[in-house]
Amino acid sequence: MASLNPVFFLVFLLLTTFYHLGEGRAPHTFLVGGSDDGWKVPESSNKTRLIHWAETQRFLVGDSLEFNYDNKTDSVLQVTKENYEKCITKEASKTYTATQTILKLNDSGPHYFISGDQGNCANGEKLIVVVQSPDHPPMPKPVPPTAPPTPSKPPTSPAPPTSPAPPTSPAPPTSPAPTPANNTAVGLVAGSGIFWTFIAVIGLAWA
Repeated sequence: MASLNPVFFLVFLLLTTFYHLGEGRAPHTFLVGGSDDGWKVPESSNKTRLIHWAETQRFLVGDSLEFNYDNKTDSVLQVTKENYEKCITKEASKTYTATQTILKLNDSGPHYFISGDQGNCANGEKLIVVVQSPDHPPMPKPVPPTAPPTPSKPPTSPAPPTSPAPPTSPAPPTSPAPTPANNTAVGLVAGSGIFWTFIAVIGLAWA
């Protein structure tokens, strides 16, 4: 069993190495905006196009950004967050004016870029790039907002209970009619009594 320990260790080391190689990738150059002419003023109906494009990418340290534009009318400025939000072009930390500008991303964190034309920046030609270290987990993609739930109908009030009908008083019991058999028996008894009384009187008279 002891001789198997080095084998298990080598297998674990190989698997770990292949896992990290699969997670990594070679440095990549991104066309800003996803096309050769992506660095321009977006259409008025989609002013946040460049921002949304950057949110769907994963930028790592060592990657590069490629800006293509007409340097006679445009340029690229790297600015602070405050100047990015206010489109301030006079205090850029770096200015790029080449027709094809390629910037290497050497530092992790957010990077802010705006057009050298303040009017272009105000109309949406601006970009935020969040750079991650190679071992950083991928950022989740933006989730579209879900529609609010439709309000449920208020519960209807239950119908008021109906009053129970008053109980009816039971009918008085009727006396059962005498049966003919009983009347006949009474008549026979009464008749026989008179007959024997008459016989007794005659007997006394003869005595």
